[in-house]
Formats: sequence, C-alpha cells, structure tokens
Amino acid sequence: MNNPRFYRWYALLILTFVYVSNIADRYVISTLIEPIKTDLKLNDTAIGFLTGTALAIFYTGMGIPLGLMADRVNRRNLVAFATVLWSAMTAACGAANTFLQLLLARIGVGVGEAGGTPASQSMISDFFPFNQRALATSIYALGAAAGSMIGSIVGGAISDVFGWRSAFVALAIPGAVLALLVRLTLTEPARGAFDTSRKAINSPSLKETLQFIRVQPSLLHVLAGSTVAVFWGWGLLWWTPAFLARSYGMSTSGAGGLIGMISGIGGTAGIILGAVLTQKLALKDPRWQPWIAAAATVLGTFASMGAYSCRSLSITTRMLWLFVPVAYLNIAPSFALTQSLVPPRMRGLACAVMLFGANVANLAIAPQLIGIASDVLRIHYGAGRESLRYALMGTALSGFWAAYHFWAAGRYMRDGLRRAGTT
Repeated sequence: MNNPRFYRWYALLILTFVYVSNIADRYVISTLIEPIKTDLKLNDTAIGFLTGTALAIFYTGMGIPLGLMADRVNRRNLVAFATVLWSAMTAACGAANTFLQLLLARIGVGVGEAGGTPASQSMISDFFPFNQRALATSIYALGAAAGSMIGSIVGGAISDVFGWRSAFVALAIPGAVLALLVRLTLTEPARGAFDTSRKAINSPSLKETLQFIRVQPSLLHVLAGSTVAVFWGWGLLWWTPAFLARSYGMSTSGAGGLIGMISGIGGTAGIILGAVLTQKLALKDPRWQPWIAAAATVLGTFASMGAYSCRSLSITTRMLWLFVPVAYLNIAPSFALTQSLVPPRMRGLACAVMLFGANVANLAIAPQLIGIASDVLRIHYGAGRESLRYALMGTALSGFWAAYHFWAAGRYMRDGLRRAGTT
C-alpha cells in the first residue's frame, strides 16, 4: 500500500482481528464447562486441568522460544503460521470424543497461540512511535473484549442448538481466513524505526534480555502487576459462567450470553477509557500509564468481591459490569509498557516473558486452583454449587496485590524509559 499512515492502521486492524480469533478460540471452553463436564463425566479439578493447565503448559513453554524467534525471523510469516495452527487445533477440539483427545487438542491450541501475540506486539511497536503506541496497543487489546464476547455468545448459542463440539468447529473457521490476509497483505516493518536509540541492533540472547529485565525495576513491577492482574481478572472470568449456572440456575447460552455481553461492551469501554486517559495524561507524565492501571484495579477488586459474595443475580450482574471492564483495562498498559521499557530487538522476547508469567497465572494456576478449592469446599457446601462461590470470593482479594505493583512501576518509570532508549 502506497500510503504509510493508512497502511499502519490497516496492519493494526488485521493483527487485532487475529487477536480476536486467538481469544475466542482460547476462552470459548470456559462457556462450555458445564456441557463438557456432564458429557465427559469430569469433576472441577479435571475441568481446571483441561481448560487451563493443559493449554498453559505448552503455551508458556513454547512462548519463550517463539518470542526469541520473533526477534530474529519474519514476524508476519510467524503470525500467519501460528494462526493456522491454533485454528486447526480448535477444530480438533470439536472432533474430540474423550478426555485425552480433548486434552491433546487443547495442547495444540496452546502451541499455536504462543507464536501469535509476541510477534504481533513487536510488529505494532515498529509501526507506531512511542506517543501513539499506547493508543495502538489499546486498539489491539480490544481484540480481547471482542474475542471473549464472540467465544461466550456464539459458543454458548451454538452449543445449546448443535452441541459443544460444533462450537469449537465454528470458531476455528475465521482463523484460516485471517492467516491468508496476514500472509498476503502485510509486510515486515523495520525494527526500531521510531525509537530514539537503536540499542541491540543484533538480536540479544535470552540471557542478555533477562539480565536487562533484572536491572529494570519499572519493568519488573509491570511484569509482576500484569501476572497477578491476569490471575485475578481472567482467572475469575474462567469460572464465572459455571458460577452463574450453578448459583443462579442459568443455561449455558444464558450464562455465556451475559458474560459475553459484559465482556464485549464493558471490556471495550474499559479499554477505550483506559486508552483515552493514558494517552492524555502520559503525554504530560509517563508515570500515569501504570498509575491509571493501579487505581482502576483497586476499584475493580472491590467490585469483584461484591459480585461473588452477594446472593442476588441483579446485584451480581451490576458488580460484574464494574469488575469486567477493569480486567480488560489492564491489558493495553501492560503490553505497551512491556514494549516501551526494553530496546527494540528485545520486544518479542519481552512480550513472551510477560505472557509467560501472565498465562502461568491465568491458564495454569487460576483454573486449577479454583477448581481444586471448589472440590475441597464441596464437603462443607455440597453439590459444588456454593463451593464455587466461596472459591471465587477468595480469589477476588488478589486484585489488591496487582494494584500495588502497578503503582510501584510508576516510581521508576522515567529512568526505565531512558534506559530502554525509548525517550
């Protein structure tokens, strides 16, 4: 395309749609927990392993080497290949008839998705300068809200009519189309084109990147904050459709539709609000990027505690409308700060490191820990209905921990940007 300004926004749009597919394929299984549990005769501990841990082991395990690869190879081709792979494995989930078959397909989804986001984030950082990077990353983060909405609403609706296996197959189709668009219409951007320093012209090793991160306090707190925030926000959302079904008797499509609507509308509102505030305030003082995330997380934590502790569906719904937008608001600042606090040639790996921590917390620890807690609490609360409520109430408190790290990151923000050569 001849117009560079138009092209960068077009590229961002395509990569955002890829992220929509990524999230929809990853999280549709949370809406399908109840029919899968009934069909395969599983308990909550097994469901936690199947829905989160199985994907996380390979998603996080492959994330670091694929992040290193993103700093060395053609990122466009890597994104296209990864999209094809996770889409094919999502379709394979729909063909599964046993726990083992579904487990292996979920592992394949994790391997494919590990290659998508680090390369996409690295490309976006080279399409946009620092003063536009938070806005661009916020637009990309809208893919999480849209993907969750599509996975929840479309997945739940298809499951009720055609069965849970058909939901996986239907959501796999768009990925194949997007992979073609990435491969045929996008080009590889020059690395570090908009940064004041061209540090690390040669791709650094894993050891060199980790050594840089270790002496970058602002980035350490961002990584810690994003890890705990994902455990808190997305960990709770994993089990919320099942909570609504058990505690309030909602159907699969009803619970998925409610969470999908809140994720789509509320999540989008949270991301946009965070982007607008960050864009305006960070131009005056870059410390506002993590501080906005900290303040919002405190508010969201109180809302999440209310959502799972009250006994009224209407109050739970209102609290979810406050909590869910904050869970999404943190995505864009975490991505943007991670990319801006390292030199250009470290961006793919830095994103992979961030995703490693976040997805271990979100995919491996949160679903499994909440599932185990729910099974243990069944002894006291019976039938797994109210036991899940109390497991979620305890998890909600972790939001305060995440808020602390975002606040602490702001204290070192200016020095961190200078050390990375971003400003």
